[in-house]
Amino acid sequence: MAKFAVILPAAGQSSRFAGFRRKKPFVELKGRPVWVRTADHFVHRPDVCQTILVVAPDDLDWFREQFQANLAFMDITVVSGGASRAESVRNGITAINTDADYIAVHDAARPVLVPKWIDEVFAAAVKHGAAIPGLPVSSTVKKVSGDGTVESTVDRTSLVLAQTPQVCRRSILEKAFAACRNLGRMTDESSILELAGQKVHVVDGWPMNIKITTAEDFRMAEQFINATPKSDGLKNLHPFADERFL
Repeated sequence: MAKFAVILPAAGQSSRFAGFRRKKPFVELKGRPVWVRTADHFVHRPDVCQTILVVAPDDLDWFREQFQANLAFMDITVVSGGASRAESVRNGITAINTDADYIAVHDAARPVLVPKWIDEVFAAAVKHGAAIPGLPVSSTVKKVSGDGTVESTVDRTSLVLAQTPQVCRRSILEKAFAACRNLGRMTDESSILELAGQKVHVVDGWPMNIKITTAEDFRMAEQFINATPKSDGLKNLHPFADERFL
């Protein structure tokens, strides 16, 4: 069985997340912190050998104190983030201390998942070397000029909205990160792989797999948590588990 190391970037500034006292990964979503809900999707999987949470340097001490109870029941490696998402992911890659075959990177602020979705993108990465979920663009896409007027209509036929987890064979992703000279400008792992010439397979994404960026996203996630597919049976429960979403 292929083994996966999972990196959860949570080191952003949450600048668009207005109306909350804490950054989006640390806010409680229906009674549980967003990052805990997200991490729970991975820490109990038999194919995941390490889960790494990347936190901003200024938040590290507070985070360890605030969530010491959660960390006591979750086998998670906590590392300090960098100046950008890609640099934070690079720090996460450096912290891998297992014999993982693949690396999966999933936004800590994407808490709405089910095991089947993870299975699909993990399997695609094993088959193709690298895979991401992509949600087909259904709305008409317009290119807008600097003065706010429509410049043109973009053909949406082959366009998708990239989601996470983005998964790649470990050796390939490590080489791609080492070769990239503009990490600060890269917005996802697929972009870095593309620059390195690596083909990235796309599986169908999932509408409920939203990234919480704004307060409106948070309210939407609250509704999606109640609507995610349920599976029968209880397994891998611990004091902070939510048995409805195993």
